Amino acid sequence: MVPEEFQTSLKRAIDSKTKPVGSLGRIETLAAQLAMIQNSLKPVAERCQLTIFAADHGMARAGVSAYPQDVTRQMVANFLAGGAAANVFSKTLGVEVQVVDCGVAGDPIETAALRSCRIAAGTANAIERPAMNAHQCASALANGRQIGLEGRHHAACFGEMGIGNTSSASLIAAKILGEPVDELVGRGTGLEADGVRRKRTLLESAASRTPAQLTPVEALTEYGGFEIATMAGAMTGAAESGKIVIVDGFIATAAALCARKIFPGCERNFVYAHRSAEAGHKRLLDALNATPLLDLDMRLGEGTGALLAWPLVQAAAAMLRDMASFDSAGVSGPA
Repeated sequence: MVPEEFQTSLKRAIDSKTKPVGSLGRIETLAAQLAMIQNSLKPVAERCQLTIFAADHGMARAGVSAYPQDVTRQMVANFLAGGAAANVFSKTLGVEVQVVDCGVAGDPIETAALRSCRIAAGTANAIERPAMNAHQCASALANGRQIGLEGRHHAACFGEMGIGNTSSASLIAAKILGEPVDELVGRGTGLEADGVRRKRTLLESAASRTPAQLTPVEALTEYGGFEIATMAGAMTGAAESGKIVIVDGFIATAAALCARKIFPGCERNFVYAHRSAEAGHKRLLDALNATPLLDLDMRLGEGTGALLAWPLVQAAAAMLRDMASFDSAGVSGPA
């Protein structure tokens, strides 16, 4: 809990800036959150890191995606070469990038540029059986927590790559929230209407294997991806180490849902970047009572939405830290 005295000082600091009270809207709310994360009236947001977690899903081979499973591995190579949207945004914004193999199908990718937290060569087909076992889930969460704890950057953006992972996120969210999965199914990588209907049917079959509501660890074990479980762990580790956690789109928000329930309190550090065009994301944000900063009709993943929110985080910190007050600027305040 934030001490009442600090909250009073924080409100006074924001309201005394050279502007009408409340005139910076959500930026003021964000600035207050950053101050409480860092326990400082002069929050700092200068360094940010994007971590992209990659892994494959056994259910991809059942036809839940418009793209073949090979694309996961190909996109890892694209990230390492600097050619993806996440790389372009990161370079533009001065954000460092690391890519993590959590379980890409096929043989291990041998390159020093890729961090290996590899659990297995992809999950099992969750439509028919559990995606992973309890030990694998625990290992992924632990790997992620270690990644989140590392580094001296002020903010952490987390992205993902894994063909089939919107299906995984839909099932995880449905089972934790206790809702029908068909209400959380969307186009994913760009399915047309027939593809969405097929995906919905497959996911309803997968959901029928287990009780209507599961714990987060159970949901990850039954339906998760190694990249989603690792991301959930990373969010908890980053929050534990005092970092600002910028939560990306639908898949990242499903990971955040798991993180919040496994490690209560970490959500105080979560800044929700954007509202994805993916069908289930609005429902998930509503369930978390989370209001994202942006709504750009995006549904790419990779951490791209989180990256685009980073300048707003920087601006909010700078406003509270550097903007003059009426007293310091010699400006007359409201009558």
